[in-house]
Amino acid sequence: MISSKDITGLILAGGRAQRMGGIDKGLIPFHDKPLIESAIAKLKPQTQSIIINANRNITKYASYGYPVIMDETPDFSGPLAGFSVGLKACKTPLLLTSPCDSPLLPNNLAELMSAEMERGDFQLVYASSKEVDGKVWAQPVFCLMRANLLDSLTHFLLKGDLKIDRWFKELRSGTVIFNDPLVFANVNTPEELKSLEAVSA
Repeated sequence: MISSKDITGLILAGGRAQRMGGIDKGLIPFHDKPLIESAIAKLKPQTQSIIINANRNITKYASYGYPVIMDETPDFSGPLAGFSVGLKACKTPLLLTSPCDSPLLPNNLAELMSAEMERGDFQLVYASSKEVDGKVWAQPVFCLMRANLLDSLTHFLLKGDLKIDRWFKELRSGTVIFNDPLVFANVNTPEELKSLEAVSA
């Protein structure tokens, strides 16, 4: 049985946030607290330890008391660059990833993904959300992966490919469908921030 002691949480705060005017999304106030605090509060009970992947405001992120690691590529290479440094720093058998700007993420994310990983003997399990209209969307930045996937990811990135779903196709991967699309809602615009605050008041 996989337990929370087997899992390191990786919070991805390394993006450019161009749609938010380039401000650092993890530090945007959500209910008067930086968004990163919501991610930490959600992941802490589900994991053994937490790592933050950030490329600026390092001292601010470090003030939360968790290791802060930067991408090794200087050009904001997207989530896979964060996955890569996260896997290098991971000291548990599994790594659970989440972006810093989805404050309503499920309290049972690790539990449901762990169960699916064991059921299908998968190398990686990612989240999907079912919308009101019944459509299912992959949410690939929320995933649970085995820490031994670093070589696979390194080879993939060396090909110059940054597409997350293409890497998943090279692995034995499965998904868990969550019926509430709001749990993965993320903040890309000031309007989205306001509406998320309203539904989570």
